[in-house]
Amino acid sequence: MGLDVHARSVVACAIDTVTGELTRSRLTPQHADVLDWLGRLPGPVAVAYEAGPTGFGLARALSAARVRCEVLAPSRLQRPAAERVKTDARDARALTQGRVVRVFAGHARGVGEFPT
Repeated sequence: MGLDVHARSVVACAIDTVTGELTRSRLTPQHADVLDWLGRLPGPVAVAYEAGPTGFGLARALSAARVRCEVLAPSRLQRPAAERVKTDARDARALTQGRVVRVFAGHARGVGEFPT
């Protein structure tokens, strides 16, 4: 699943790997809210989000809850040249559909260990 994380909100997007159905939700940035939403999803989940000014607190909370999490360097993510309109929902969906698959398959790299 992909998250677009901001100080005031988190846009979450998950894909059902069997049906291909996308599920989206706007959440508060509270770690408990994100973990609660993840807990309602079927099966094991893996999460990715772009590194940004919100830091690594969410990544540490997800890791502590035994949720696989990758924080990605925005400069390492491929974006289509024609994608001029940037929205939270598009970012979350893009992370879910293509970019996350590349990261978890080992074709792209996260930022490494989360600083403490």
